[in-house]
Amino acid sequence: MKDAKEIAGQIDRERLPRHVAIIMDGNGRWAKARGLDRSAGHVEGVNTVRRITEAASETGISYLTLYTFSTENWNRPKEEVDALMALIVTAIERETPDLIKNNVRLTAIGDLGRMPAESLERLRRCMADTGRCTGLTLVLALSYSSRWEIVEACRRIAAEVRDGRMSVGDIDESLLSANLCTHDMPDPDLLIRTGGDMRVSNFLLYQIAYTELAVTPTYWPDYGKADFFSHIVEYQRRQRRFGMTGEQVEQAAT
Repeated sequence: MKDAKEIAGQIDRERLPRHVAIIMDGNGRWAKARGLDRSAGHVEGVNTVRRITEAASETGISYLTLYTFSTENWNRPKEEVDALMALIVTAIERETPDLIKNNVRLTAIGDLGRMPAESLERLRRCMADTGRCTGLTLVLALSYSSRWEIVEACRRIAAEVRDGRMSVGDIDESLLSANLCTHDMPDPDLLIRTGGDMRVSNFLLYQIAYTELAVTPTYWPDYGKADFFSHIVEYQRRQRRFGMTGEQVEQAAT
């Protein structure tokens, strides 16, 4: 098997995806397969976040969005939710000095008001500490649901129409995009899902209309830099047509 450095050498730095999104799945199954508590999988998953953040930064990716905690995850057993929330914030605090060292800016999207007040305060402090970094933007989707996001955008637009600040005719794709959590970043070029499940799980549903998809059976704790680089290479082999024919794309490129 090729090592990460060898695979990274195959990447065309002139055709990188600007934005890579990842559904980090398989922590619990990884732990169960080893006779461990689910929390052990989450702990190991944090180490993978560090590896893949480093890989994305080294490659020159502009945005890396990680599906960290969905609104549906609030329905899990309270003990697991509490442990996971504490782990997320503690890990962020621990990694913040390295994020700053590597010029990585941290931000978050989602219904953050549902987070415990102390956890949210600690998260915002880490975001502020990395606010001046200009390299990779690491986006944590926390308490996030795409359906929630779209509903909230519709509510804001409806309020604008109600108050007479715009008309129904003003509503278009650009306006809706401007009211989403991701309004200040490009749509994902590549969405990776670990753990093998063939679904997008309420993640960036509007934004991934033309995103390239990649699914691997590898559980998130086992996902490494070589896997990430391989997915970038695979992405670069694809032709993105955006509704056009292959011939039209080739002609436009010449």
